[in-house]
Amino acid sequence: MIRAFTQLLKRLLPLLAISSISQRGLAQGNEIGSWLIYFGNNKISKTFNWHNEVQLRSYDLIGDTEALLLRTGLGYTPSESNFNFLAGYAYISSQRYTNESKTQSNEHRPFQQIIDRQESGRLQLLHRYRLEERIVEQDFRLRFRYLLLLNFPINSRTITDKTIYAAASNEFMLNADAPVFDQDRLYGGIGYCFKKSLRLELGYLQQFFEDSNNGQIVITLLNSLSFEKP
Repeated sequence: MIRAFTQLLKRLLPLLAISSISQRGLAQGNEIGSWLIYFGNNKISKTFNWHNEVQLRSYDLIGDTEALLLRTGLGYTPSESNFNFLAGYAYISSQRYTNESKTQSNEHRPFQQIIDRQESGRLQLLHRYRLEERIVEQDFRLRFRYLLLLNFPINSRTITDKTIYAAASNEFMLNADAPVFDQDRLYGGIGYCFKKSLRLELGYLQQFFEDSNNGQIVITLLNSLSFEKP
């Protein structure tokens, strides 16, 4: 089973990234940064859920802050459906280097998204379609994002208590205005499920831009504790 999963990844990942990588060469440099991420997806009723998220991104492994992202939203899942519809808001405080000094910018980002969850044997698939209205200082931008996420349990049939699992994803982003291509993110990692509502993931993410690329060490804590009343 693990051999079959490895073969599947070898086939899928190049296909997921080829649309973006084929359009540009890799940059000469490849700096390594880090992302510390907390994802919360908590049920508050039979059909509604609350998304809450914090990301701290650094230019290096720790200390040299690149951005702080706060995101929240309210989601709705129709009865007996694999689809989740969610609308929310994100605030991003970014610190960019200009002539070796940092300048800060703030972004307000309303967004709407649809998530479709599927299963094929052990393999769990997630498709996420997201539309973002980005307000960066006085500039308005519109961006579309598509994410394909794959999770595969290694030591059990499903991802449950004490399960080790492999994770892989690819996400591309397109702007409404030129340049249309924004970026592509290719990710692979390993995770551990402490219990059904708490997981920890360690992985590596490669970002591809129009004329550059960089890598990120990613540590993610995922919380799906339910607030639904019995």
